[in-house]
Formats: sequence, structure tokens, C-alpha cells
Amino acid sequence: MMNYMPGTASLIEEIDANLVLDETVERIHVGKKYGDIPRGIFVIRGENVVLLGEIDLIKECKRVLRPVSIEEILEDQRCQQQAKQEAEKTKLQVLKERGLFVPRADTLDEY
Repeated sequence: MMNYMPGTASLIEEIDANLVLDETVERIHVGKKYGDIPRGIFVIRGENVVLLGEIDLIKECKRVLRPVSIEEILEDQRCQQQAKQEAEKTKLQVLKERGLFVPRADTLDEY
């Protein structure tokens, strides 16, 4: 019998097992806010599990996040993604103007 450390390493024997998760939530972080979206039951193929561990519920969290509604976090996420897209467009335009055009990954199939 092998001795494993508690937590993550003790799950090594379960590496090929599928996981069935009940009452799951998707947590979306935007800045210092977060929102939880209930997702229900999830089945995860064991081959896709990279790391699994325990959360210490007693240990105090050092990062302060403010919970917000699902609608607010989704709107914040949409705005954040839109800002990233605009920044990427600007970056590509500047590169193109300087003769350093680099095709985006989603347009490589066109070449």
C-alpha cells in the first residue's frame, strides 16, 4: 500500500475514473466581482482531470471579492470581452500600418 499526502495527491488512484458533480456552479470573475451561475449535474471524463484538491474552508481568504447578480457579472464579462476585442483590433491595425501585419489565429485557414 502506498502512502499519499492528503488532498490532491491522495486522489491519484482515481485518475481514470469519471466524475459526477452535483449542484455545480460556474463562477465568473471580473475585476473584484464574481457571480455564480447554477449549472446542476456535470459529468467529467477522468482523462480530462488534471488536478483535484480540497478547499480549506477554515482558512481566511486574502482576496476580497464582491458577489453580484448573474445579470451583472454576465454584462461585466461581455464588456470586458468587448474591450479585449477592441484592443486586439487596435493592435492589429497599428501592426498593419507599420508593415508588421500578423494574421489572427482564426483567419489562418484563409491563407
